[in-house]
Amino acid sequence: MMHTVKVIAGGFLLLAVCLVVGRLIGGAGNSSILARSALVFIALWFIGAGINMRLGVTKAGYSVTEETPFFFLVFLVPTAVALVIWWTFSRR
Repeated sequence: MMHTVKVIAGGFLLLAVCLVVGRLIGGAGNSSILARSALVFIALWFIGAGINMRLGVTKAGYSVTEETPFFFLVFLVPTAVALVIWWTFSRR
């Protein structure tokens, strides 16, 4: 369980990096770039969560069936926040 919390925290860190990079590229007044940054994060995080799942199956010895709920948890928690950010900044 602690590993899952650490991976989710890593997802939030990646989201913050994506938003900071988006702000640096687009400037402080460009909210559409922040919305796009959130969408870029979702794609990157899907890959990252998939890699985490693969490591759980290949290195830790869990089955795909055992790892799938953790994949969804790890992927969906930071993604939900990113979707709120996307929704907020895409409406401006």
